[in-house]
Amino acid sequence: MRKLYFGWLAVLLPAGYLGAQTLTRDEAVRIALKNNLGIELARNNVSTAVIYNSYGIAGGLPVVTGSLSDQEQATSLRQKYADPANNKASDNAFSNNLSASVGGYILLYNGQRVVTAKQRLGAIEAQTRTQLSSRALLLVNNVLMKYYDVVRQQSYAKTLQASIDAQKQQLAIVQAQQSVGLANNADLFQSQVDLNTQIQNLQAQQLVIDQGKTDLLTLLTVNPDSAVVVEDTILIDRNIRLADVLGAVRTANPDVIAANSQITINQYIEKETGALRYPSLSAGAGYNYSRTQNSAGFSLLNLNYGPYAGITLNIPIFNGNIYKKQEQVAQLNTKNAQLVRDTLLLNYTSQAVKNFQAYTSNLQQVETARANYELSQKLLDLVMKRFQLRQATIVDVKNAQQSFENAGFLLVNVSYAAKAAEIALRRYANQLTN
Repeated sequence: MRKLYFGWLAVLLPAGYLGAQTLTRDEAVRIALKNNLGIELARNNVSTAVIYNSYGIAGGLPVVTGSLSDQEQATSLRQKYADPANNKASDNAFSNNLSASVGGYILLYNGQRVVTAKQRLGAIEAQTRTQLSSRALLLVNNVLMKYYDVVRQQSYAKTLQASIDAQKQQLAIVQAQQSVGLANNADLFQSQVDLNTQIQNLQAQQLVIDQGKTDLLTLLTVNPDSAVVVEDTILIDRNIRLADVLGAVRTANPDVIAANSQITINQYIEKETGALRYPSLSAGAGYNYSRTQNSAGFSLLNLNYGPYAGITLNIPIFNGNIYKKQEQVAQLNTKNAQLVRDTLLLNYTSQAVKNFQAYTSNLQQVETARANYELSQKLLDLVMKRFQLRQATIVDVKNAQQSFENAGFLLVNVSYAAKAAEIALRRYANQLTN
């Protein structure tokens, strides 16, 4: 058996692939993983997290900015001095102010906040990938459940068809007996009515099959009225061990892993919040240029330019204990994330145990149901032979047919229940396999 690796997401299949071809289980899973809109959404979330996972977002890279300003101004000027000879007056005197600067700064230290932020972004990226796996795992689970439901309904339809074949045989026997005067019209009419009822039951079952296929195609995100053929049987893996499943729930279940990632993320947030209470040191450097030119006034030209460099130290002294309270809230959020993880783990463990109980019980019932089905088939054959020899009545045949149909219905349902429990167990353990 081969594992259903979620690398299938990259498999390219044409949207109209199905046509009228036979749909296998592997093909159904691949098509669903390729076309599902929820999977595409989850993949976009992963891409977003990858983009954000950088030292620039964390605040660890230099920041460089530049500015340019050119201002033209008309000014009316009146200047009086102690020496009247220096007095000046001007109307609409033009002046120009041109300034430009480029500068940058880099954070040197802030209590390891940048490093912690980068680690948090990496944890978020890993979490989104795990969530993508979880979504894909759930989709595979739903596709397999619906796929095997179609197989189950088709298996029951085969039982109904076998019963119809027996009914046709009975009708032929009655017609042959009537031709030699050994059967009356009542037997003929009853046989025909029973046959029509059986055909109607098969037609109703075909509706169930068609609607099941429509549900399956909807899960695959393809045209719901596509013609599709499903030819398969329900095979059950009998080697699942509860201890293996419970161990995998803790270590491999993507939902549990994502919950653990959330705890880690919240712990990083705690450290980032605590780092706000530490001093921060940054270095900056740049170049300034300023030129002011006036057509009138005391100063006709003022030109300044040159580089600068410096270090800035910020020390938080008191801000109403805001940082401390934020850190306390972050610690509570971490505890809440741990409680969510523990609750999730408890629920999955409980569900795994219940599904394993159903799995083992249905496996035992499958053997009994199969034996009962084989016996009912032999009984129907025997009654048909007795009916041909006029040693059994139409009622006997009808009862044998009913027993055969009930046994077939029970067998396919118990088999499906065992398979459903197997699929659920493998989903919890992240071990969905062929």
